[in-house]
This record gives sequence, structure tokens and C-alpha cells, in this order.
Amino acid sequence: MTRVALVTGGTRGIGAAISIALQDAGYKVAATYAGNDDAAAAFTKDTGIATYKWSVADYDACVAGIAQVESDLGPVEILVNNAGITRDGMFHKMTREQWQEVMDTNLNGVFNMTHPVWNGMRERKFGRVINISSINGQKGQMGQANYSAAKAGDIGFTKALAQEGAFKGITVNTICPGYIGTEMVMAVPEKVRDSIIAQIPVGRLGEADEIARCVTFLASDDSGFITGSTLTANGGQYLT
Repeated sequence: MTRVALVTGGTRGIGAAISIALQDAGYKVAATYAGNDDAAAAFTKDTGIATYKWSVADYDACVAGIAQVESDLGPVEILVNNAGITRDGMFHKMTREQWQEVMDTNLNGVFNMTHPVWNGMRERKFGRVINISSINGQKGQMGQANYSAAKAGDIGFTKALAQEGAFKGITVNTICPGYIGTEMVMAVPEKVRDSIIAQIPVGRLGEADEIARCVTFLASDDSGFITGSTLTANGGQYLT
């Protein structure tokens, strides 16, 4: 039976690349999105991948959405927690709303998505949870106290949950991408982009497909002895 993979924020950018790579690897893929109906419709038309709309910040919506995915495709055995937002600002100007929105999506969203599938993975004695964190969750970033804190929290979540899942055949790992040439990064002024690239030893931005290939490996049976790990994919910009 073909395994089902669920990718949050899976219709654009890194998430879209992950969804497509998993489909190419033979998984049945469901991709979630929060707001852009046109992009999701175009993504489904182009790829045939089923899309589902809900906010990962809403626990009840996650429970209902996952139930629908499992009704349509089968039990979720690979979960990729990719959905994330930024609400950047220097801390002395950051509002409580900016802090809470990022926490609700980038950290609470990982709980909200993982919790409803966890018992099923335990019962089936197989599961793959792959959390997409960030280089800025490892090293911090000025103007991103909220984002860096949430992404660092994702790493701690991974390390703790991996210890609970290991004896049940569930692996839990984190990928920390560096700066990837997504639509968001390419939209920044060229001068800023050049200054970012100057900090990357390999001399370029990463590609979304490179992160997707990391996910595909961690989702596979071949990665069964790897759990609680943080895979850095940042071109050597930050070494751990």
C-alpha cells in the first residue's frame, strides 16, 4: 500500500518542491495551505496533488483536516511540518500580535499537526515526522526574535519527541534550511540579496529542490536509524 505524506504549506516555495518530490518518490501526497486559493488551484492542476485549506494555528481545524485527508487518501504516515510565517521587526517595536502570530503558526502549528497523527503512527509502528526549522532557529537573527524563538522551539520539540517515538518505529527529525531562492527571497532588493550570498561559503542561494531531497531521504525506509537529528542545509553559512 502506498504511504500517505501530508505537507503543510505544501503548495508554494519549499513546500511545493517537497510535495512534488514526495509524489515523484511514489507517495500519495496531500498539501495544505492557509489562504491563497488561486495558487493552490494552479498547483493541483499542474501536479495532480490534492490540496486542503486550513490554518495550522487552529488545533480543531487540524484535527478535522487530517481526518478528511485520511478519509480521502488513507492514514498519514509521513508528516512534513513546513508551514511558516514571518512577522519581522526589531524587538523594541514588536507587537504582542506579531509575536503571537508567529508562535501560533511556526511552533504551536507543529504540535497541532503532529498530535492528531501521533497515536496512529504508534499503533502502526511506523511514522516519519519531519519539521522544517531554519538557520535562524540555530543562530538567531536580528529583527526575528519571534521567528528565531519559534524555529528553535521546533528543534527542541524534535529532540524530545524523537525519544518517545523511537521504540515505536517513528522517527522525528528537523531540517534547517539556509537562504533558499524562493519567491520571498528573490523579492528582496538585489543589494540585500548579494550581501546574503556573500555570507554563504558555496557562493549561492540554495534551491527548494535541495531541501526537498533532504525530506525525501528522511521520509524513506533508508533513514530508519536517524532520529532526533538536525540536518543543516545552508551552504556552510552556519556550522554546528
